[in-house]
Amino acid sequence: MFAMTDLSARLSRVKPSPTIAISTRARELAAEGRDIIALSAGEPDFDTPEHIRAAAIAAINAGHTRYTAPDGIPELKAAVCAKFRRDNGLTYRPDQISIGAGGKQILHNALMATLDPGDEVVIPAPYWVSYPDMVLLAGGVPVIAGATLESAFRLTPAQLDALITPKTRWVILNSPSNPTGAGYGREQMQALTEVLMRHPHVRVMADDIYEHLTFGDFSFCTLAQVEPGLLERTLIVNGVSKAYAMTGWRIGYGAGPAELIAGMRKFQSQSTSNPCSVSQWAAVAALNGPQGFLAGRNRVFARRRDLVVAALNAAPGIDCPVPQGAFYVYPSVMGCIGKVSAGGALIGSDEDFATALLEETGVAVVFGAAFGLSPNIRISYAAADEVLAEACARIHRFCEGLR
Repeated sequence: MFAMTDLSARLSRVKPSPTIAISTRARELAAEGRDIIALSAGEPDFDTPEHIRAAAIAAINAGHTRYTAPDGIPELKAAVCAKFRRDNGLTYRPDQISIGAGGKQILHNALMATLDPGDEVVIPAPYWVSYPDMVLLAGGVPVIAGATLESAFRLTPAQLDALITPKTRWVILNSPSNPTGAGYGREQMQALTEVLMRHPHVRVMADDIYEHLTFGDFSFCTLAQVEPGLLERTLIVNGVSKAYAMTGWRIGYGAGPAELIAGMRKFQSQSTSNPCSVSQWAAVAALNGPQGFLAGRNRVFARRRDLVVAALNAAPGIDCPVPQGAFYVYPSVMGCIGKVSAGGALIGSDEDFATALLEETGVAVVFGAAFGLSPNIRISYAAADEVLAEACARIHRFCEGLR
């Protein structure tokens, strides 16, 4: 018989994804007949655009259903190179591009290919839940840099400088951010690059997956655009999941030094090998095809953001800043801590808040401790306006019922 004690020590250091756990619980309650509004998952509610779906069907009919090169077909690597020239003014060769089964695999491959036991990775908090655990799986040490609402949830240059040691291998920057939606403008990014230029042994993972989801006068920039001197020390991670509503297609890509990409290719060849061939051809159509629909979808997200921010700030005990991108808000629930819900639950933490909210109102959100900063919750507003309005009304009633 196989026992839990037979699992590796490495696996014991990581925890299951809290976002997946909450989404699973929400589905269980829905299966019991409960009226559930799930705002916990990080995926757009739009359909994949028709021309991308058509490209996938055409690929199937053309017989593009066999193994490909481990890290992607030449056509998709060429499309990624063209995207970086068009959108970011950066020039890459195909041997500097890696295609994976989502941006998550690109990050994982890079960490597995580069980290030795004891190597440190600086991760600003709030962070995407998987960053620290992926570092641990690779044998590294996550070094958490706690940001606050006062710093607009951004890592400051002073924080970064103080946390870099001779063991620092990587810094992970996610802009706009999951879970906060906070972004680094050119001025903030420039200040960080000045620190990094003083520490030539440190590499940067720029997680740009929300690049095309920005609002108002915020202008996206990636690190290597701001400081070309960091180009050979940067891995840019992106994908088609968020902007093109292709979460289930599982295509991400990375751009970086050829030696790093070769190491990632070697690792991927002995793990999953190639991403889905049909999804790769769909991603070619996404990157090479019309981009005009992105602006229209952003206007929808901006409207939803404004709806949710206004409604949450009207709820007792909640303070919700305005995000600059992605499709999340990350409000503080400090004013609710220490109270008791109408259903009798003691709200001693943001996890207690999220649990009681789901059980008593049917609204699923993610607690802030999962992202490294409490007491907050993450709400995804990738849902219809009327759904968001109803969810916010339930949250308001829940907060009014706290005593």
